[in-house]
Amino acid sequence: MSLCMPKGLSFRTQADPREPQFHSFIITREDGSRSYGFALTFYEEVTSKQICSAMQTLYHMHNAEQYDILHMPSAGPPASLQRFNSYDITRDTLYVSKCICLLAPMAFQQACRKVLEQLHQAITSSQPPPLPLESYIFNVLYEVPLPPAGRSLKFSGVYSPVVCQRPSTSELPLFDFPLSDVFQLLGVENVLQLFTCALLEFQILLYSQHYQRLMTVAESITALMFPFQWQHVYVPILPASLQHFLDAPVPYLMGLHSNGQDDRSKLELPQEANLCFVDIDNHFIELPEDLPQFPSKLEFVQEISEALLAFGIPPEGSSCCGDGVPKLTGFRSCDEVSDRRNGNLAGSPFNSFRLKDNETIARLQALVKRTGISLEKVTLLSNRETGVQCEEDELQTHLLNVRLREIFANRFTQMFADYEVFVIQSNQDKDSWFSNRDQMQNFDKASFLSDQPEPYLPFLSRFLETQTFASFIDSKILCHDDEDKEHTLQVFDTRVDKVRMLNVRTPTLRTSMYQKCTNIDESEKAIEMRVSKIDHTALHPHLLDMKIGQGRYEPGFFPRLQSDVLSSGPTGNKWAKRSTAAHWRLRDKQRQHVEQLYLDNEQKHIQEARSLGASIRQPNLSNLSPSVIAQTNWKFVEGLLKECRNKTKRMLVEKMGREAVELGHGEGSITGVEENTLIASLCDLLERIWSHGLQVKQVNWHLEAFRRKSDAGLALPPLKVSLIEDMRHIQNIGEIKTDVGKARAWVRLSMEKKLLSRHLKQLLSDEELTKKLYKRYAFLRCDDEKEQFLYHLLSFNAVDYFCFTSVFTTVLIPYHVVVIPSKKLGGSMFTANPWICISGELSETVVLQVPKNSLEITFECQNLGKLTTVQVGHDNSGLYAKWLVECVMVRNEVTGHTYKFPCGRWLGKGVDDGSLERILVGELVTPTSENEERLCRTPPMQQSPSMIRRLVTISPSSKPKLNTGQIQEAVGEAINGIVKHFHKPEKERSSLSLLLCGEYGLVWALEQVFLHGFRTPRLFKNVFIWDFLERAQAHFESPEQRELEQDENWHTRAHDFCRFMRAVNSTPRNIGKDGKFQMLVCLGARDHLLHHWIALLSECPITVQMYEDTAMIKDRVLVNSLIRVLQTLQDFNITLEASLTKGIGI
Repeated sequence: MSLCMPKGLSFRTQADPREPQFHSFIITREDGSRSYGFALTFYEEVTSKQICSAMQTLYHMHNAEQYDILHMPSAGPPASLQRFNSYDITRDTLYVSKCICLLAPMAFQQACRKVLEQLHQAITSSQPPPLPLESYIFNVLYEVPLPPAGRSLKFSGVYSPVVCQRPSTSELPLFDFPLSDVFQLLGVENVLQLFTCALLEFQILLYSQHYQRLMTVAESITALMFPFQWQHVYVPILPASLQHFLDAPVPYLMGLHSNGQDDRSKLELPQEANLCFVDIDNHFIELPEDLPQFPSKLEFVQEISEALLAFGIPPEGSSCCGDGVPKLTGFRSCDEVSDRRNGNLAGSPFNSFRLKDNETIARLQALVKRTGISLEKVTLLSNRETGVQCEEDELQTHLLNVRLREIFANRFTQMFADYEVFVIQSNQDKDSWFSNRDQMQNFDKASFLSDQPEPYLPFLSRFLETQTFASFIDSKILCHDDEDKEHTLQVFDTRVDKVRMLNVRTPTLRTSMYQKCTNIDESEKAIEMRVSKIDHTALHPHLLDMKIGQGRYEPGFFPRLQSDVLSSGPTGNKWAKRSTAAHWRLRDKQRQHVEQLYLDNEQKHIQEARSLGASIRQPNLSNLSPSVIAQTNWKFVEGLLKECRNKTKRMLVEKMGREAVELGHGEGSITGVEENTLIASLCDLLERIWSHGLQVKQVNWHLEAFRRKSDAGLALPPLKVSLIEDMRHIQNIGEIKTDVGKARAWVRLSMEKKLLSRHLKQLLSDEELTKKLYKRYAFLRCDDEKEQFLYHLLSFNAVDYFCFTSVFTTVLIPYHVVVIPSKKLGGSMFTANPWICISGELSETVVLQVPKNSLEITFECQNLGKLTTVQVGHDNSGLYAKWLVECVMVRNEVTGHTYKFPCGRWLGKGVDDGSLERILVGELVTPTSENEERLCRTPPMQQSPSMIRRLVTISPSSKPKLNTGQIQEAVGEAINGIVKHFHKPEKERSSLSLLLCGEYGLVWALEQVFLHGFRTPRLFKNVFIWDFLERAQAHFESPEQRELEQDENWHTRAHDFCRFMRAVNSTPRNIGKDGKFQMLVCLGARDHLLHHWIALLSECPITVQMYEDTAMIKDRVLVNSLIRVLQTLQDFNITLEASLTKGIGI
């Protein structure tokens, strides 16, 4: 009752709107099964005088109460009470709501609506229906069966026939709600956002005055999720008594009725940060925080918009949308094609698919042509007259529904075309699998995501964690053959198989390149065929065995139905005679039909694959002679080699970027494709090469077989470059579950180490194993082609790939660290306890204690990415806490990348600048000779810093080595390096810390500026730039300086300079004076203050005292030139690594 009439009884008068209102609802049972309800609410006159009198009394009481509230000076004129005085028993007619409801096991919404509307029409018309209402209701309940899959059924209503059709087992599941209403109410953009929220299992609350809108939007969104299914709380119409369900801390999709007066601000909804609120009536959607964008959103919106425009629906939506079947003005673009439903396809009225196969029409057409009459002037009959059995609006609703659903389904087919290879199949029986389900992983998410385009990752990484996706994969695991598969999974897998078969010889790159849906016409034709030729007609309504006097009714009032004639069904019609055995025979027949459809589709897909082009054409299957087979395999080998050549060239051109285009190695349009996508496509190619000609087809690459064979040679001294070690590293990564995922991770690792060609050559060098695994015609047994294949892969060594480090960001990586002290002053007596902290582009380590006796440590942590900085220091304990460090070496034990962090400085109190810790900037090491033991073959990103650092000892005899011209050039080069850094694509940028703090970086260049012409007050005293800056700070903060009248800009600059100086000096880190200078320069570059500080210091009296007259800082022309160069940094947003600013609160 609460779902049929969610608001309960309502009363109205003749002045109120009383049009019948239709809505549907859903009943979910405890076992998860669903039934659909369809209700028509209308109003009947109240004939009881007692009820009318009671209603008038209630109105009087209500008006009196409202009068007391509103009878105030500010209440306004008495007209404001008019709405309460709306019923007078002497002049008004009172009406009460009544509802008729029809329950069905499947959602035939349009058919059920017609049945209810015709029943209501029977009691409101002036003429009684041909038969009592019980006859029509009995017919619907007991004599109208469900249409079989892929068939249509026609049955009789009270006044007109009703047609319902059901998709076949190879089509998308039944869905009968008008999608056009949803897009008109919300618009494409809002629908797609709501769709994304549903996929990511956010809490969704629909809000509308109309119950049918709530149901239509909810059912539409869940239907568009195909092949996935909503797994959580689903209440499209939430009764008022159950509104406490909104407090549930779980994902839900609910519909809340609005009375049309309360706005969004009056709703008290919990957990709003995780809620998607949809105000359907006002075309408004409130999205949860941090909602990722659906993949290829712009192209997806464009394709949906084109489909809507073809049916006359604006993509932005329209507020004037009724709750009924949409009035689609035109479902085809009038500029492109005519209305082929009327037979006017391609300009000819006889090209309709319903007529083109008719031999009589063909003969008439030929006869007319011989008479010279133009066929273009022939006008065909309407749809109804040419055989279409349903109304035009109903047909167009079906066609638009299937077009939109096919577009949505195509997105998932393309995105998850290879999902099956990442499914982790269980070796347990079903009972054990169910009992251990929570502890098991069913999908290799890390490997799947590593193959996806980068723009897809924010959405996909979250979607793979949902219960929706997990349930989909679970159903895949539990269905070992097609007979066990659910209908949804079977349809989806069939479509995936078709995509694979069409792309088996020319696979598309996994890029964000959008691929439109191509099977819309096939789906539309299936619907048109069903509504053109009715497969089944149900029994007509007939007189029932009713007593005299039964079946009468009073016009305007729905009668009390005779329960005795409706309580049981008939015993003698053809539908009731079906026994249980017949029911199983029907299932067997349908299963055979499914198998036949599958075989037909297989043959059709083969035909489509054959027509892709001469280079990939398959032979006629009727000619399977040995010569034809050999020729076909040879063409396949040639095609694989050609594809390998094209793919390697494409990847090299993309990696080299614009420089390659300028050199004539490609076109500009080829750039911009994600590196991750190109490598994933290379893995596709390698998989197909590895599987070609296998004796026994398997999913994996048989690398394990090669590994076991190669283990026999481990008695030899281990190689620094070891195929076996690389494979063991991959085996130890727990995040990768499947063989395909491990093979792809191994390819990425080998490419990053520039060893892919070498490793594959080693694998293929075992001819005995190759002959055992592969047939003679296999690609890997064609010697010439195999050599060319390895040669093409060798070209990848010309560029740097970090495709393993950048993709597997969460795996645990072992790192080996060696601190190298100075050989002359190595500190064999060093007593303090050293420590180290390593930072990379992805994360940083905690502080790691280094054994002082070995100065070497191996640790394991989450992937740090490319290493950028190292913080090294000691605790200043013991008698001799002075340590001269030459450099720090860090090696990634998986990729082999070795980073060198030069130091060349003392760490200790009372020596050098008194620093107990230093921040070192490093980069990749390049071996100087091919004969050296190769720890890493990857060239460095830039030149490595030298080991001679900034030990500044000023004495009368020491002079700066650089003149003013050289210093200007150094500053210009440092700034130019930063500018180039920001003008590169973000993925191609090197380390900004190296440009700031490395050799010839900005810190070094500004250090030369301040060292030029620097004086010393006493002999043999170490004076640092930081000493000068501290004296300048004291001068700016002196009372005398504050009393001087200076312009506002000067005070602001001085205040900022002193504030940053205090912050750096107050840091708890013992980074020494040079370390503090480095930190100040980095902060000034970040906040674009360096040029202000240079201008301020050049005019400071302390500069006159501490610098010679020829110093660069005292030359106004050179200072102005320096300021102009530093102002260039204002155009860039400089973000510093945490290691450079640790301990600073600014």
